[in-house]
Amino acid sequence: MDPVPPLPVTLERLEALIQERGLKRSELFNPKELAGRTALPEAVVRSLLEGGEAPDDAVNDRVRTRIKALADTYLTQTGKRMSDLAVSISQQLGVSAFWARQVCSGEKVPSIELLHGLVGYFGIRSGEAFFTAPASEALNRELLPVLAVLQSAPDSPEGVTDPLFAALSRYDDVRGIALRRAHDLPPERWNVLTATLNALLELDDEEH
Repeated sequence: MDPVPPLPVTLERLEALIQERGLKRSELFNPKELAGRTALPEAVVRSLLEGGEAPDDAVNDRVRTRIKALADTYLTQTGKRMSDLAVSISQQLGVSAFWARQVCSGEKVPSIELLHGLVGYFGIRSGEAFFTAPASEALNRELLPVLAVLQSAPDSPEGVTDPLFAALSRYDDVRGIALRRAHDLPPERWNVLTATLNALLELDDEEH
């Protein structure tokens, strides 16, 4: 198994592919979207994308701030209140609603058991590392599928800029696009789609 490249190497390879394929950097490196998917501050994501360093932080601080960011995003997307989320977590994970609210608001650090439960509750593929990994590793984890797909995809003289490749770093988006567009994909696009899914599955197998 090949070692996982660190973030600077991943960014270097992506930049080379952007130049080689004539891609738009903004389609692959959207700081706001990456911040949402990693629960990192957008300023930190921007700094890392430009080759900077993330501020030093303790693991407990990472866990608290990322749970809060994840909870805030969830509330924004669903239109629910923090009290609703706390009750739901309380019922599903067997903790008090008061404690769940303190954890989701970033006031308290959850136990290992509750942290594991939150992984399942929010459907996080990367496990507890989503909350505990250093910022550079968290961002790298989101960019590696993009790199894997672009390295597997055939060259295109016009650049790969359609919605399929604008959403390469999201497993759900790739699946959704495949389902919506399967009925009219020409043979060459089937080849790209196959390469996409194979690359993501191989990366997932390596992580496990």
